[in-house]
Amino acid sequence: MRIATMATGGVGGYFGARLADAGHDVFFIARGAHLDAIRKNGLKVDSPLGNLQITNATATDDPKSVGPVDVVLFAVKLWDTEKAGEMTLPLCGPNTRVITLQNGIDSVERLSKILGADRVIGGTAQIATVIAGPGHISHTSQFARIRCGRTDGELDAYLGAFVAAAKKATIDIDIAPSIMTAQWEKFVFLVGMSALTAATRQPMAAVLGNPEHKQWLHDVMAEVVAVGQAKGAGLPANFTEDRMQFLATVPPGMKASMAHDLERGNRMELDWLSGKVVALGRELGIPTPANERAYKILEPHKNGK
Repeated sequence: MRIATMATGGVGGYFGARLADAGHDVFFIARGAHLDAIRKNGLKVDSPLGNLQITNATATDDPKSVGPVDVVLFAVKLWDTEKAGEMTLPLCGPNTRVITLQNGIDSVERLSKILGADRVIGGTAQIATVIAGPGHISHTSQFARIRCGRTDGELDAYLGAFVAAAKKATIDIDIAPSIMTAQWEKFVFLVGMSALTAATRQPMAAVLGNPEHKQWLHDVMAEVVAVGQAKGAGLPANFTEDRMQFLATVPPGMKASMAHDLERGNRMELDWLSGKVVALGRELGIPTPANERAYKILEPHKNGK
């Protein structure tokens, strides 16, 4: 299959490398020093699931030079959604599927306005990755899974063909019974981990080891669950406790990507995570004081240095 990663950050780089290693034609959309390194030395992935070195990787900053592909793995930061969506247009043919692997809950809606609703597939990526250096992806979690599906719940032969190919490439991927529910399930976990590891500047083990911070984490996620239930996400009543138990199993040093962005002085996805919960809470009449607390602490840093 012809596959493009828009763009080749931690998520797009990891899954793109797995697909390239399995023999698919993968086009890595990148820029700057990262692009130069991939062109010169290929793409390196360190992973507990098996290291990779993709030599002769096809990398470019110009999607027009690639042309239509079968699948685009869309994994840009949330503030870049519209700009990257416009850049994705040359990659789209009549049967192209664009799978969103972003952190928020409104990517399908935003991208559909640019690319067309039939092309855009909702998705979630559960994985811990960072760009360790130019041309170098570091995957630090024991899990790396994709769940995807059409928001209308309809079967899609083109998506099904990609899922089958990705499974052969040893990727943990499935079509979700309800992609809306899957996205909100991830959103609960992600908002909680992002808010606490960024606001406290501590990894998950330290957050869980501090009774006040552990309660704050619980309250943040409980608010997300309440908002999600009001939006019809189908989250079970005990989902907050379920996620608290799951977070107790993650690597002790794990931090959310937003915490890494904060440490590096980069722009953060705050407005689309805790900020989105606060906005939806006001719209729906649901109090969100735990998320508001996190937002107020982090807001001065949201645009980076």
